[in-house]
Amino acid sequence: MKQPYITLTIENEVGYIEFFHPDQNAMPTESLQRLEQTIIEAGTNKAVKVIVLKSGGDRTFCAGASFKELIAIKEAESGKQFFSGFANVINAMRKCPKLIIGRVQGKAVGGGVGLAAATDYCMATQYAAIKLSELSIGIGPFVIEPAVSRKIGKTAMSQMTINATQFFSVEFAKEKGLYAEVYETTELLDAAVKEFAEKLSTYNPEALKEIKTVFWEGTTHWDTLLLERAKISGKLVLSDFTKATLKRFATS
Repeated sequence: MKQPYITLTIENEVGYIEFFHPDQNAMPTESLQRLEQTIIEAGTNKAVKVIVLKSGGDRTFCAGASFKELIAIKEAESGKQFFSGFANVINAMRKCPKLIIGRVQGKAVGGGVGLAAATDYCMATQYAAIKLSELSIGIGPFVIEPAVSRKIGKTAMSQMTINATQFFSVEFAKEKGLYAEVYETTELLDAAVKEFAEKLSTYNPEALKEIKTVFWEGTTHWDTLLLERAKISGKLVLSDFTKATLKRFATS
């Protein structure tokens, strides 16, 4: 089994950040911390003009936060720290001075949807269905809600949150604005991402930085908001309902 990794590869002034975890790219705290730091590093690297966020593997972009780590939470503070992982990554993406292109080759669940929503332009394959399953296990997509609602609107966000066991199609995701473009295969996606990112890398970097600031106008309060949301999830994960639900998942 392949080991988890986070890598930054620079090619033609494009920084490709790739994350991988053998558990369907579900991200434990350590991986999320490394991803956050890699995004910050790429944002300050003068050799990088544009960033591409991608994951390893085939049909799953990201299955959200690590379920195994979630089950092990025993008290509220560690719960808050656990859910702060995606909060910190999303805030790093938001504050990064460079445009981030999302490359989503497969399904995105929970926090994975949050990552896709926090990119500045997202491209996907036909296999990149999306799901917000949190409510079904007794918590909720509190941390990622601002990023997802900003991208697809509160109505679509609510629909996905309430219908927590359904995968929503790639057509839904494109129609609502999560994905800008959809391709039939990963090979076609990769070629399109490379061409698009390299074209963007030739643009005035100051203009790209300023327009990203405009795109994210009105989100400076997220530094505190997302951590407050993490506290809510950290508390809920200790509820009797959620503990019982997680126990059933763990033994099934």
